Amino acid sequence: MKKSITLLFLLSLGLGIKAQNTMTPELLWKLNRISGLGVSIDKKFVVYNVSTPNVEINKSSSKKFFISIADGKIKSISNPDSLLKDETISPDGKYQLSDASVKIKDIKGEDYYPELSKSNVYIFDNLNNRHWDTWEDGNFDHIFLTEIANPKNKKDLMPGEAYDCPTKPFGGAEDYVWSADGKQIVYVTKKKYGTEYATSTNTDLYSYDIVSGKTTNLTEGMMGYDLNPSFNQKNELAWMSMRRDGYEADKQDIIVWNGYTKMNLTGNNDEIHVEGFKWSDDGTRIYFYAPIGGTLQLFEVNYPGLTKMMPVVRQITKGDFDISGIIGQSGNTLIVSRTDMNHAAELYTVNVATGNMKQLTHVNDDIYAKIKMSKIEKRIIKTTDNKDMLAWVIYPPDFDPEKKYPTLLYCQGGPQSALTQFYSFRWNFQLMAANGYIVIAPNRRGMPGHGTEWNESISKDWGGQVMSDYLSAIDDISKESYVDTSKRGCIGASFGGYSVFYLAGIHNNRFKSFIAHDGVFDLRSMMGTTEEIWFTNWDFGGNYWEKNNAVVQRSLSTANPIDHVDKWNTPILIYQGGKDYRVPIEQGLAAFQAAQLRGVKSKLVYLPDENHWVMSSQNALVWQREFYKWLKETIK
Repeated sequence: MKKSITLLFLLSLGLGIKAQNTMTPELLWKLNRISGLGVSIDKKFVVYNVSTPNVEINKSSSKKFFISIADGKIKSISNPDSLLKDETISPDGKYQLSDASVKIKDIKGEDYYPELSKSNVYIFDNLNNRHWDTWEDGNFDHIFLTEIANPKNKKDLMPGEAYDCPTKPFGGAEDYVWSADGKQIVYVTKKKYGTEYATSTNTDLYSYDIVSGKTTNLTEGMMGYDLNPSFNQKNELAWMSMRRDGYEADKQDIIVWNGYTKMNLTGNNDEIHVEGFKWSDDGTRIYFYAPIGGTLQLFEVNYPGLTKMMPVVRQITKGDFDISGIIGQSGNTLIVSRTDMNHAAELYTVNVATGNMKQLTHVNDDIYAKIKMSKIEKRIIKTTDNKDMLAWVIYPPDFDPEKKYPTLLYCQGGPQSALTQFYSFRWNFQLMAANGYIVIAPNRRGMPGHGTEWNESISKDWGGQVMSDYLSAIDDISKESYVDTSKRGCIGASFGGYSVFYLAGIHNNRFKSFIAHDGVFDLRSMMGTTEEIWFTNWDFGGNYWEKNNAVVQRSLSTANPIDHVDKWNTPILIYQGGKDYRVPIEQGLAAFQAAQLRGVKSKLVYLPDENHWVMSSQNALVWQREFYKWLKETIK
């Protein structure tokens, strides 16, 4: 009996040890990834998709489920359309919308010389020759209207036009919608071509009248992005809008048009930068999520219509988490997607009146139950210009303040991208902490959620105050006794990669290691090779040959990492995607070549089939393993 008790105790101890694992790259790539598809027509269920990576075959498999909002019971489903409203079908059931690729322009060699059909040649006489990760081939995505009773009656709504709907590179079915009365189709496109396309962000909403066939620009004179059209049941149209052409990170507001007048519902709230929205079922309010204080939270705003009342914004949720999507509504309950730095996305219910939340799905509970979680804290840092800057600090599991830890400064991309409670499958703070690192992630200049001035101050000043903000963050956390100041690293991608390259030349020996992914290394080269010209025009102030343009010349003289390479003396790991046309390949190659020629310990990890991200599971695991191997070699 005593022997049995001892055995049971040892077994329980073993189970306890097993339950105290930490996150690993392999575990990270076993996590299920959930996406909400919608609330059922009867408002009783939520339909969702679960995608699971399979590293062995380098692909993901997907399964669909529906879950009861009332009791949480789950069933799999092979045909989710049986529960969900098909938004592509007109309200009267007569027509269906779809999109397809249409050949419009001659671009390839065989287009001009059909007898040379095996040639592999692209011939361009204009810009926009490539976008994000794809070369232009003369095909454009168009919307088609099909009569359901007569499928052969299929009409292209943009015949002969060299414009895309859905918009590239990220647009989808949300780019075209039916009006509530079924009399019109509203769609998003940027009706510009070539160089004009590459230098503008001005997308517009177009209305196609079913009876007359007439197309009308609903946002003429609105010069920035206009996206995500959505009608309520009263036939009132809402969308997200930016004011200025060429500025991708402008304040994004919700506009409503009732057929007579347009009203900006969020324009008077300086901190609000809308990330996504959904009409309430009764059409009187709009629910949206937006960054605030280093998180993404759920808000609502009323639509006063033709009354003289002003719209009122109310924050619904609060806490150290992100609301990353709104799936739908059931009575006084919203279904949302939620993440934090310790947990990948799950679906939650939210009581609209109180903000109370309840977890609805649990697709990763089995993995999270077996690992220790990181401690995460907010930290307020005083900047060199006496501002208060929020930073997230992520501590290793079982953090002991009596010990010393290597510490990483995380530099966010964007540049104007919110650093919130996101859960990344690449820049995963939980995984960094599990490997024994403290991570400090500052909400430096150029992030929404802290007011328009804070967000916009980074444009045309990449090498200025934002770099001081980074150094303030690492210096502040380094005052703590548990930070090993002899073992500090600096990491980041995109603008974060630029930040790494820049800080490598000005850090004054603070760091022992750098890691940059798809970072901008040379502003002149970036201006000459990036495909979205409006980005460099706005953020650098113009083109490098504009000698009399004081703004662009200041950027080139004060914000160019390549000018500080003579001071590089610290090991650096550089990742570069071969299909990244936003921050093209010569940026990473030039930085690596410079480091090698200067005799700086350096490594290049080249991913020929990846774009600005890492999408393949096996490539991602190589990325993670090289990441931690490099840190172990250089600072730990």
